[in-house]
Amino acid sequence: MPELFNPHSPDFTEFDTRTRELFAATIDFFEGRGKAWLKQQDCDRVWYADFLDMVRRERIFATFLTPAADAGGDPDKRWDTARNAMYSQILGFYGMQYWYVWQVTILGLGPIWQSGNAAARKRAADALEAGEIFAFGLSERDHGADVYATDMVLTPTGDGAFTATGGKYYIGNGNAAAMVSVFGRRADQPIIDSTDIDRHRPESDYAGYLFFAADSQHPAYKLRRNVVDGQMYVAAFDLEDYPVAAEDVLHEGKAAFHAAINTVNIGKFNLGFGAIGACEHAMYEALTHAENRVLFGHRVTEFPQIRAMTAQAYARLAGMKLYSERAVDYLRSASAGDRRYLLFNAIEKMTVTREGEKIITLLADVIAARAFESDMYFPMALIGVTGLPRLEGTVHVNMALSLKFMSNYMFRTTDGGLAALRALGVQRAPGPVVRALSRGLHRAGAAVIPLVTSPFPQPAVPRRRDAGNDDFLFDQGPSSGLSKIAFADWRPVLAQFAHIPNVAVFTAQAEAFQTLLAVATPNAEQQRDVDFLFAIGELFTLLPYAQLICEQAAIEGTDPDLLDQLFEVLVTDFSTHATRLHCHAAATVAQRARALDLIRQPVADPERLDRVVTAVRGLAGAYAMNP
Repeated sequence: MPELFNPHSPDFTEFDTRTRELFAATIDFFEGRGKAWLKQQDCDRVWYADFLDMVRRERIFATFLTPAADAGGDPDKRWDTARNAMYSQILGFYGMQYWYVWQVTILGLGPIWQSGNAAARKRAADALEAGEIFAFGLSERDHGADVYATDMVLTPTGDGAFTATGGKYYIGNGNAAAMVSVFGRRADQPIIDSTDIDRHRPESDYAGYLFFAADSQHPAYKLRRNVVDGQMYVAAFDLEDYPVAAEDVLHEGKAAFHAAINTVNIGKFNLGFGAIGACEHAMYEALTHAENRVLFGHRVTEFPQIRAMTAQAYARLAGMKLYSERAVDYLRSASAGDRRYLLFNAIEKMTVTREGEKIITLLADVIAARAFESDMYFPMALIGVTGLPRLEGTVHVNMALSLKFMSNYMFRTTDGGLAALRALGVQRAPGPVVRALSRGLHRAGAAVIPLVTSPFPQPAVPRRRDAGNDDFLFDQGPSSGLSKIAFADWRPVLAQFAHIPNVAVFTAQAEAFQTLLAVATPNAEQQRDVDFLFAIGELFTLLPYAQLICEQAAIEGTDPDLLDQLFEVLVTDFSTHATRLHCHAAATVAQRARALDLIRQPVADPERLDRVVTAVRGLAGAYAMNP
């Protein structure tokens, strides 16, 4: 069984010495102050100055968030996704507010590290060394994070300088950031009409966009309020004729547009790891309580419904961890020729964080009223994990992004997707099917291409825990061209685990789903129904989720009992989504019939369940935060 992160006996052996020291310093900070302090700070909404003092003293953000090219020769400084993900997990374990100040600093640095502005990069590196934090000024109250529309207007004043006027909303760290990366538009240039974003556009259509660095302490930077009740400061601020010098400009034109998209690609990956940390801490608390509570002569963990819930919660958490660990490898190995990380990132943000919500709900049902008591970490997890699917782009945005890859993933694999279709009885890819899917998914922000074998084979992705700098993340290039991204065939990795009963059932479901996509053509009305397409997306995204779980299971040698238990959950989820598709008001008769083909009963095994539950109960008392 995979081990949960335990601060009293952490295993950081795969990381370098300095990284291990900084992880340990962070753990010591929280454990040294204890749970009562953690809860008091949370309840009293205390700005986390103590934590940031420790970050400054230990140079944690400076070490973890300065790319090697800007490190001034410091051998410990680099942008290393593996250790940043682990740090996100540690901070999530102690409280999402501490994760949040780290996360928003990552977002604020994104446009800076992508910029060719050497002076701004030097300012950022120096500010990190001084222990400063950063902010990402994209969202606005009326537009959210819509990169096509912004009311932050920059008026040219000559010599490459501007004055900026406008407001930003929901900007984490906006009260104290040394540099706020602000997205805006030039007053003298047009920008894209956000009601007509589908057509291909020339470079000139993006000329009005601009990213610049602002100082939150400048007199023309008007901090209005904190828009949330919590330790974090999520700012509403206005710029009033704020002077933007030429050396403050980070990106202009289409480069500014791409910098916004690519920054979110980098930042949203951490959300899943924050959820993992919070779920791990909550699981320790819940299982310790349930194991030691006796009702009607039985331990709570002995009741059948509690056994089922704890087994499901543990299996889902194992799935989150397996998927996320493998997704790290794809992100670190990404290149201009291998952008599969864009799909896996979207699932990390969307699926992994929603799995966290499910786990917290299951555990809350296990411990009932105890989940709300003042001496528990659990209430912090309840609130924090609920927010994660709704940050850095909603689930809806990331589902739309995932749908862009569905045709390539399902049918244009690098090693024979069309042959697999023929084995399922589909002799060719009918043109109307492809065209209909293309039209329909395009309305959801997706792209579909013909069913052919890709001429661009993808290499096997190695495990990446080396102490290297992830250069490509700040050189991702244009955010377009998603229809050219090729995927390896997903079937062989599932076949590797075909001896596990529920993996075999899941594989049959996946193949039936592939047939549904090929032969149950969306009609014209469905092509305009994003809700219908999202029902399909819920089914699709389970496949790459299962693929990476199996890949990591092969690397780790995951216990077959746990995999079988996990895939029992995934089979049930697949059947649930298929039922919803069958019941969807927009589904055709053919689609409803094909949806029923996806509904399968998972393979129950009481002895396997007993073994998994025994392992889960063994977590009781394994960790409790220092009081």
